[in-house]
Amino acid sequence: MHVFGIVFLFLAAVLPLSTWSVAIFGTQTSAATIAVLPVLIYWLLLDATLGTAILGAAVLLLSAAAMIAGHVTAAGMWSITAVLVVLGVASQIVGHRVFERRQPALLDNPAHLLLGPMFVMAKLAIALGFRRDLATIIQQSPETAQLSSSQYAENHQGELHPHS
Repeated sequence: MHVFGIVFLFLAAVLPLSTWSVAIFGTQTSAATIAVLPVLIYWLLLDATLGTAILGAAVLLLSAAAMIAGHVTAAGMWSITAVLVVLGVASQIVGHRVFERRQPALLDNPAHLLLGPMFVMAKLAIALGFRRDLATIIQQSPETAQLSSSQYAENHQGELHPHS
């Protein structure tokens, strides 16, 4: 359910912005493209492989938003956006309550809104047999994950990290 919810919510966020054309460095683009660039860069920096996969999905969704925006009226675009928001939120609620049986991490920390697509792409990569290294991290219970990260911090305190 997360996959559908995140796709619907991403499309709902970029659809209205796809109607605003912006010229940058002599090139026409949309406000949607400009709006998603910072988060795409963030995802690429977090994990180049997953970030690249998200970039590909974002290009497809931005293209879909541009096609929709080019073929409907303003009222139609806002109606589609409202439906996408309702479907996206409903998918997230069903996914968390029925399948995961826990509250969304977003309720604890709004910054998790930016991590949802990365989490979904990681789960997809694991399911397809790529990135087995992430399987052990994602499969941990929240308590185990917190314990592991605090133990890592204690065991590696003062060490130099190549990405620091």
